[in-house]
Amino acid sequence: MKFSIAVHEGPYTHEAADSAYNFVTAALEKGHEIFRVFFYHDGVNNGTRFTTPPQDDRNIVNRWSELADKHGIDLVVCVAAAQRRGIVDPDEAKRNSKDGDNIAPGFRISGLGQLIEACIQSDRHLTFGD
Repeated sequence: MKFSIAVHEGPYTHEAADSAYNFVTAALEKGHEIFRVFFYHDGVNNGTRFTTPPQDDRNIVNRWSELADKHGIDLVVCVAAAQRRGIVDPDEAKRNSKDGDNIAPGFRISGLGQLIEACIQSDRHLTFGD
């Protein structure tokens, strides 16, 4: 089965990011396909490379990046939600005259059309968070 995932909550503030990650890894282990993970609202905070949790805590951002690298999962951060929260890739940083970017490896910034496409292309769409 092909799944698409939406994450609406940030890391460390809600279990949505952990639950989504655990679902994705379990689905992959069972042979299912993940078409895309779309991060929306505060969920875009899963895509900032400046996250630095304590050493004895899980690094949720790195886990997503490693999962994308290992399985080729498309991790998309909503552009409008990201800009409101100060998350930019090199193109958005240049376009908005910022002096640097902070998007984590494996993530990319795009619009809500990517969420709609994911829903259309997948057998099931799951949303984690409010």
